[in-house]
Amino acid sequence: MSVEMLTYAALGDRLKISPEAARSLAKRLRLPRSLSLDGKAVVSVDFAGIRHTPRPPGTRHTGNITLLTSKIEALQAEITRLEARAADHRADFERERERVDRLMVELLQATAETMAAKEATARLEGELAALRISGRAIGGQEQAARRLGHLAATIVDADRKACR
Repeated sequence: MSVEMLTYAALGDRLKISPEAARSLAKRLRLPRSLSLDGKAVVSVDFAGIRHTPRPPGTRHTGNITLLTSKIEALQAEITRLEARAADHRADFERERERVDRLMVELLQATAETMAAKEATARLEGELAALRISGRAIGGQEQAARRLGHLAATIVDADRKACR
Protein backbone atom coordinates (compact mmCIF):
# COMPACT_ATOMS: atom_id res chain seq x y z
CA MET A 1 0.00 0.00 0.00
CA SER A 2 2.43 2.60 -1.22
CA VAL A 3 1.26 6.09 -2.03
CA GLU A 4 2.91 7.79 -5.00
CA MET A 5 2.95 11.47 -5.89
CA LEU A 6 2.36 11.82 -9.64
CA THR A 7 1.49 14.60 -12.06
CA TYR A 8 -1.56 14.21 -14.25
CA ALA A 9 0.65 13.31 -17.22
CA ALA A 10 2.50 10.64 -15.23
CA LEU A 11 -0.77 9.26 -13.86
CA GLY A 12 -2.16 9.14 -17.38
CA ASP A 13 0.92 7.29 -18.66
CA ARG A 14 0.68 4.81 -15.83
CA LEU A 15 -3.04 4.12 -16.40
CA LYS A 16 -2.72 4.40 -20.21
CA ILE A 17 -5.14 7.31 -20.46
CA SER A 18 -4.79 10.95 -21.48
CA PRO A 19 -3.68 13.59 -18.94
CA GLU A 20 -7.18 15.15 -19.12
CA ALA A 21 -8.76 11.77 -18.31
CA ALA A 22 -6.28 11.34 -15.43
CA ARG A 23 -7.24 14.77 -14.07
CA SER A 24 -10.93 13.89 -14.35
CA LEU A 25 -10.34 10.56 -12.60
CA ALA A 26 -8.46 12.29 -9.78
CA LYS A 27 -11.33 14.72 -9.30
CA ARG A 28 -13.92 11.96 -9.40
CA LEU A 29 -12.04 9.84 -6.83
CA ARG A 30 -11.27 12.96 -4.75
CA LEU A 31 -7.58 12.18 -4.58
CA PRO A 32 -5.54 14.65 -2.52
CA ARG A 33 -3.81 17.25 -4.72
CA SER A 34 -1.01 19.69 -4.11
CA LEU A 35 1.47 21.80 -6.06
CA SER A 36 5.03 20.69 -6.70
CA LEU A 37 8.03 23.01 -6.55
CA ASP A 38 7.85 23.63 -10.30
CA GLY A 39 4.17 24.71 -10.03
CA LYS A 40 2.55 21.56 -11.48
CA ALA A 41 -0.31 19.77 -9.78
CA VAL A 42 0.68 16.53 -8.06
CA VAL A 43 -1.78 13.86 -6.99
CA SER A 44 -1.31 11.38 -4.13
CA VAL A 45 -2.26 8.01 -5.60
CA ASP A 46 -2.57 4.58 -3.96
CA PHE A 47 -2.83 2.19 -6.92
CA ALA A 48 -4.19 -0.55 -4.68
CA GLY A 49 -7.32 1.57 -4.09
CA ILE A 50 -7.84 2.44 -7.75
CA ARG A 51 -9.65 -0.01 -9.96
CA HIS A 52 -9.40 1.60 -13.34
CA THR A 53 -9.63 -0.36 -16.57
CA PRO A 54 -9.35 1.88 -19.61
CA ARG A 55 -11.75 1.21 -22.43
CA PRO A 56 -10.36 0.59 -25.86
CA PRO A 57 -10.53 3.80 -27.90
CA GLY A 58 -13.24 4.11 -30.50
CA THR A 59 -15.61 1.37 -29.37
CA ARG A 60 -17.53 3.66 -27.09
CA HIS A 61 -17.77 6.49 -29.60
CA THR A 62 -19.00 4.61 -32.69
CA GLY A 63 -22.16 3.41 -31.00
CA ASN A 64 -22.80 6.84 -29.52
CA ILE A 65 -22.26 8.60 -32.84
CA THR A 66 -24.80 6.50 -34.71
CA LEU A 67 -27.29 6.80 -31.86
CA LEU A 68 -26.80 10.55 -31.60
CA THR A 69 -27.00 10.97 -35.38
CA SER A 70 -30.32 9.17 -35.48
CA LYS A 71 -31.62 11.28 -32.58
CA ILE A 72 -30.49 14.48 -34.32
CA GLU A 73 -32.28 13.47 -37.51
CA ALA A 74 -35.45 12.67 -35.57
CA LEU A 75 -35.28 16.02 -33.76
CA GLN A 76 -34.71 17.88 -37.04
CA ALA A 77 -37.76 16.17 -38.53
CA GLU A 78 -39.75 17.14 -35.43
CA ILE A 79 -38.56 20.75 -35.75
CA THR A 80 -39.64 20.84 -39.40
CA ARG A 81 -43.05 19.43 -38.48
CA LEU A 82 -43.48 21.94 -35.66
CA GLU A 83 -42.43 24.85 -37.89
CA ALA A 84 -45.07 23.85 -40.45
CA ARG A 85 -47.67 23.58 -37.72
CA ALA A 86 -46.67 27.00 -36.34
CA ALA A 87 -47.04 28.49 -39.84
CA ASP A 88 -50.57 27.04 -40.06
CA HIS A 89 -51.45 28.48 -36.67
CA ARG A 90 -50.02 31.85 -37.70
CA ALA A 91 -52.18 31.86 -40.85
CA ASP A 92 -55.27 31.03 -38.75
CA PHE A 93 -54.38 33.81 -36.34
CA GLU A 94 -53.99 36.37 -39.14
CA ARG A 95 -57.29 35.33 -40.73
CA GLU A 96 -59.13 35.63 -37.41
CA ARG A 97 -57.48 38.99 -36.70
CA GLU A 98 -58.78 40.35 -40.01
CA ARG A 99 -62.24 38.97 -39.26
CA VAL A 100 -62.28 40.62 -35.84
CA ASP A 101 -61.20 43.92 -37.36
CA ARG A 102 -64.06 43.79 -39.90
CA LEU A 103 -66.57 42.89 -37.19
CA MET A 104 -65.32 45.73 -35.00
CA VAL A 105 -65.87 48.23 -37.84
CA GLU A 106 -69.37 46.89 -38.41
CA LEU A 107 -70.12 47.08 -34.68
CA LEU A 108 -68.95 50.68 -34.48
CA GLN A 109 -71.10 51.61 -37.49
CA ALA A 110 -74.13 49.87 -36.00
CA THR A 111 -73.56 51.66 -32.69
CA ALA A 112 -73.37 55.04 -34.41
CA GLU A 113 -76.55 54.33 -36.38
CA THR A 114 -78.34 53.18 -33.23
CA MET A 115 -77.35 56.34 -31.37
CA ALA A 116 -78.54 58.51 -34.29
CA ALA A 117 -81.84 56.62 -34.40
CA LYS A 118 -82.32 57.06 -30.63
CA GLU A 119 -81.68 60.79 -30.92
CA ALA A 120 -84.14 61.11 -33.82
CA THR A 121 -86.74 59.09 -31.89
CA ALA A 122 -86.36 61.29 -28.81
CA ARG A 123 -86.65 64.45 -30.92
CA LEU A 124 -89.73 63.14 -32.74
CA GLU A 125 -91.36 62.06 -29.49
CA GLY A 126 -90.77 65.56 -28.13
CA GLU A 127 -92.33 67.14 -31.20
CA LEU A 128 -95.31 64.77 -31.03
CA ALA A 129 -95.86 65.60 -27.37
CA ALA A 130 -95.69 69.32 -28.24
CA LEU A 131 -98.27 68.81 -30.99
CA ARG A 132 -100.62 67.03 -28.64
CA ILE A 133 -100.27 69.72 -25.99
CA SER A 134 -100.65 72.62 -28.43
CA GLY A 135 -103.59 70.94 -30.14
CA ARG A 136 -105.43 70.67 -26.85
CA ALA A 137 -104.44 74.04 -25.45
CA ILE A 138 -104.93 76.25 -28.48
CA GLY A 139 -107.54 74.23 -30.25
CA GLY A 140 -106.24 75.57 -33.56
CA GLN A 141 -106.48 72.98 -36.26
CA GLU A 142 -104.35 75.01 -38.62
CA GLN A 143 -101.35 75.19 -36.29
CA ALA A 144 -101.65 71.48 -35.47
CA ALA A 145 -101.75 70.62 -39.16
CA ARG A 146 -98.64 72.74 -39.80
CA ARG A 147 -96.75 71.01 -36.97
CA LEU A 148 -97.95 67.61 -38.19
CA GLY A 149 -96.62 68.41 -41.67
CA HIS A 150 -93.30 69.44 -40.15
CA LEU A 151 -93.23 66.18 -38.16
CA ALA A 152 -93.92 64.14 -41.29
CA ALA A 153 -91.08 65.92 -43.12
CA THR A 154 -88.74 65.18 -40.22
CA ILE A 155 -89.74 61.50 -40.28
CA VAL A 156 -89.13 61.26 -44.03
CA ASP A 157 -85.73 62.96 -43.63
CA ALA A 158 -84.75 60.58 -40.82
CA ASP A 159 -85.89 57.61 -42.91
CA ARG A 160 -83.74 58.77 -45.85
CA LYS A 161 -80.69 59.11 -43.58
CA ALA A 162 -81.25 55.63 -42.18
CA CYS A 163 -81.44 54.09 -45.68
CA ARG A 164 -78.04 55.50 -46.74
